[in-house]
Amino acid sequence: MMSGFSKGSLALLFARTFSGLNVNALGYLLPVWIAPLSCVSLRLSFGAVVFWIVSIFSKPETVHWKDALKLIALGSLGIFGYMSLYALSISFTTPVNFAIFNAMQPLWVVIVSAVVYRESVDSRKLLGLAVGFVGALLCILSEPSESVASNPLLGNMLAIAASIIYAIYLVFSAKMVGHLSSVTILRYTFTSGAAVALAVMCFTGFSASIFAGKLHALPSIVLAFVLVFPTVVTYFLIPIGLKYLKSTVVALYGYVTLIVAAFFSFLFGMDHFHPIILLSLALIGVSIYLVGVVEGPRNVKDK
Repeated sequence: MMSGFSKGSLALLFARTFSGLNVNALGYLLPVWIAPLSCVSLRLSFGAVVFWIVSIFSKPETVHWKDALKLIALGSLGIFGYMSLYALSISFTTPVNFAIFNAMQPLWVVIVSAVVYRESVDSRKLLGLAVGFVGALLCILSEPSESVASNPLLGNMLAIAASIIYAIYLVFSAKMVGHLSSVTILRYTFTSGAAVALAVMCFTGFSASIFAGKLHALPSIVLAFVLVFPTVVTYFLIPIGLKYLKSTVVALYGYVTLIVAAFFSFLFGMDHFHPIILLSLALIGVSIYLVGVVEGPRNVKDK
């Protein structure tokens, strides 16, 4: 029988792989085919509808009003804030650059956990984080300086802000998965996030040339992929990872997003492949293992 650590790790491996592909997909779509905030509105609305439909076939669950308020805050500030900064960042910088700065999540998770929950910082955990960060730095060094971006400085700053917000989301949502199902968490967070996004659309308007004129086959396929896999499947898998693994380990899997985004950027000719990426992948694997051993799995029982 598969252990909880294995279940959580497998769920995160798939989730972060889709997230890496999402970086490249959004890099293609934004802002030419759809405006950043319009894309966020579409993703959150689509996800909310799907999770409400799934909840119809799930076991009914009572949510205490305090938990409901926390979930609404996580959705309206956490998921909406992260997706918005994510989309805006991708519009100004390259997919690989975004993934590099987004990979700093483990550092922010450790800091937030230490400040909010007084979690101790083991020396071996710091070593694991350092090894993973070195792997990320190798990707930075392998990134060609002639990468094209409309405003890389602004895009990189937005990417850092996005990684901090998502780290906060991971730390606080990890406290919810112990007594609430993934479907319930996602139904509340995506609905509240969609409500905020649609409110913003009342002022900014919805802009998407992908829906104008004739059918645009490739952009439509890419958008469908973004809506189904990185939006629905990925966010459904992440609470599974949070159930069995601690938030620091979950954040470490963000390095997988970096590797996937870099690899497909190289594959599609956006950048040139460099052998150093293999060393980076090895270091990130070691990092996940070291922190996973120190943190250990969460003490949960399968329902």
